[in-house]
Amino acid sequence: MRNNNSLIFPNVGRIGLYFFLFIAALYFLIPLYLILVTSFKSMAEIRWANILSLPQEINFEYWQHAWSASCTGLDCQGLQVGFWNSVRILIPSVVISVLFGALNGYAMSFWRPKGANLLMIALICGAFIPYQVMLYPLVRITNTLNIYGSLTGIVTIHVIFSLPMTTLIFRNYYLTLPMELFKAARVDGAGFCRIFISIVLPLSVPIIAVATILQVTNIWNDFLLGMIFAGKENLPMTVQLNNIVNSQLSERTYNIDMAATLLTAAVPLAVYFLSGKYFVRGIASGAVKG
Repeated sequence: MRNNNSLIFPNVGRIGLYFFLFIAALYFLIPLYLILVTSFKSMAEIRWANILSLPQEINFEYWQHAWSASCTGLDCQGLQVGFWNSVRILIPSVVISVLFGALNGYAMSFWRPKGANLLMIALICGAFIPYQVMLYPLVRITNTLNIYGSLTGIVTIHVIFSLPMTTLIFRNYYLTLPMELFKAARVDGAGFCRIFISIVLPLSVPIIAVATILQVTNIWNDFLLGMIFAGKENLPMTVQLNNIVNSQLSERTYNIDMAATLLTAAVPLAVYFLSGKYFVRGIASGAVKG
């Protein structure tokens, strides 16, 4: 009897787990499905057809309109302007924040300067302070430095807000590396930069992938910081999307709005689909240890 129960209950638990995962997948997939099918429907189909029904034909006209002809106020160049602005913001912000996070984590893990633990606590506390608390002081500081409303200003802001998290990620990963490598390099006469470039960085590929994926997602999806610090000429894609949706004064063109939403989300989705295995591998290699 005991053996029968041991055979039955694991199966019941497994079925329950699969059912929960199925419901969780539907919770995320149904909205994505609605956005996707709506982006291909004409306004007549949207008004009169079933919301779950497939479009009568696949028409990329609304995607093209969202990309190159949608209006944000008096400017009707579509999302393409915001896309290239987001690329110009994203690349330097990710590279600098990941590099500085790696350097900080390396220094706090292997060199451990005086006050490193207090500095780490301060960084962690800073990571949990809401953005809204620091917006006004940062506006005043960037304005004083004459970088407010510029590409340099928004990149600097993203790097500042990213450093606590990237430092924590790299520090926890480096704590899992054998200290003997570091000590052997010191004995051989290698200094701070030599050890970092020749030993630590080659071992950091998995965690660099994790930090890069997180930074790409966070910076690309940012709305608040981009709206405040980027300036009119550098507004990112998320801000442009908001302007397109809220600039319609007559009929609400849901098909164009949905196409614009998917275009805005395409980059982080592509990053996760193409790099998901590296993200999992980096996490498994020690990203959450320490």
